[in-house]
Amino acid sequence: MHRRGVKQKVSNHTILEMRSITKEFPGVKALSDVSITVRAGEIHAICGENGAGKSTLMKVLSGVYPFGSYTGDIVYQGEVVQFSNIKQSEEAGIVIIHQELALIPELSITENLFLGSEISKRGVIDWTDAQLRARELLARVGLDDDPDTQIKNIGVGKQQLVEIAKALHKNVKLLILDEPTAALNENDSQHLLSLIVGLKERGVTSIMISHKLNEIEQVADDITIIRDGRTIETLDVHTGVDEDRIIRGMVGRSLESRFPDRTPHIGEVFFEVRDWTVQHPLDSSRLVCKGENFTVRRGEIVGFAGLMGAGRTELAMSLFGRSYGTWLGGQIFKDGREIKVTNVRQAIANGIGYVSEDRKALGLNLLDSVKRSTVSADLQKISRGGVVDAIQEHDVAEEYRKMLRTKVPTVEEGVSKLSGGNQQKVVLSKWMFTDPDLLILDEPTRGIDVGAKFEIYRIIQQLADQGKGVILISSELPELLGISDRIYTIFEGAITDEFPVAETTPETLMRSMTSVKHAA
Repeated sequence: MHRRGVKQKVSNHTILEMRSITKEFPGVKALSDVSITVRAGEIHAICGENGAGKSTLMKVLSGVYPFGSYTGDIVYQGEVVQFSNIKQSEEAGIVIIHQELALIPELSITENLFLGSEISKRGVIDWTDAQLRARELLARVGLDDDPDTQIKNIGVGKQQLVEIAKALHKNVKLLILDEPTAALNENDSQHLLSLIVGLKERGVTSIMISHKLNEIEQVADDITIIRDGRTIETLDVHTGVDEDRIIRGMVGRSLESRFPDRTPHIGEVFFEVRDWTVQHPLDSSRLVCKGENFTVRRGEIVGFAGLMGAGRTELAMSLFGRSYGTWLGGQIFKDGREIKVTNVRQAIANGIGYVSEDRKALGLNLLDSVKRSTVSADLQKISRGGVVDAIQEHDVAEEYRKMLRTKVPTVEEGVSKLSGGNQQKVVLSKWMFTDPDLLILDEPTRGIDVGAKFEIYRIIQQLADQGKGVILISSELPELLGISDRIYTIFEGAITDEFPVAETTPETLMRSMTSVKHAA
């Protein structure tokens, strides 16, 4: 790490100042004269719409974007610092956990935890000590999985907890968390927030980027709002700040309602699953789907509620061309006729679309452009004689870019360069383009700001109003209650209950999400 003369000594109560930070990419000014001050030992939240520049600012701070690629000063612990890479920022005690997790799927939890800082004796890795320390770290984040488990065999929510544990292993003074609870349900989110508060009590400062405004209100001391790459204001939570005030700063206006008004027009049952049974891909003694039965009507939005590990994603993936586990039995009926969906191609051909919860690994090819990604699930629609019509490809991508308000300079841009929320919009575009009769949405608004969420909800409702069926998996109970017509609860691979939305509450859902069978 290189340091130069200190311009101005900061207060004892200040650990970080970022002064007039400007960062440009070809054709885009991502940050324009952004400034932020963080007090030592506080939890400082950063809010803004997707593409506002939040993650870019934190990448500047952590050295992902090195000194020389931006203008402005970073003053850390009283000195102006110039980080050339992320290793230098970590040596200074700054640890960033990115929204897109930096774990290696083929390695074990233990190997990921200590990657780059291996526990060794005389140059040889001490696996016994490493496993012991791994269990201690996992216990601190409430994860009881075997440390030998490969990362690819645990869900994205648990992977987030591994990232938190990995950060705790380092001598962290300033912890940056980019959407830390995006992949977690409410119970696990509360556990993680308690961990962050516990770190604060031990003197660790945290910067948290989040779209979950209720969580920010709960734990943050200050909130800095960024809009269109500029600092709008910093709010002191302790003086009284509500969600409407934060939203007004983020989007420049008030939102009258979090969910669009809708009068559902629900038709007959057109999709039915009977006795669906699926075995875990690695543990033959474990069933991830235990004889599940459910229906979807035309024009209906059906929510699925469950805690992390309940089997919601496993059910969705197994229905979508048996993409998860080993199918043991069960039937799928569409319009009263049994259909075969033994692979993804058959699922798409039968009018089923699936938006994965893990957009990075399963939703997108990060080497593709926005244009190519948008049409990738149904190239035949824009092909003539087996050749893709480039003009039509561009027009389709541009249509969905406008419809979903995806922030991207051009549809030729690579999806890897987009913010997480804008990547999610491209995934939605991809499956909407297939014009499915049933669209399965697995955490569709994860990492998306409140303004963009409203647009996604509106699009979901429009799909239902066209007579399509929508399955919505979400870890946010207010979201399920806000846009679903009917909700199923899942516990340990079994559907435990079914509720019309008008007749249920978060408390009722939680009871059924935590018991084998709850009598309605």
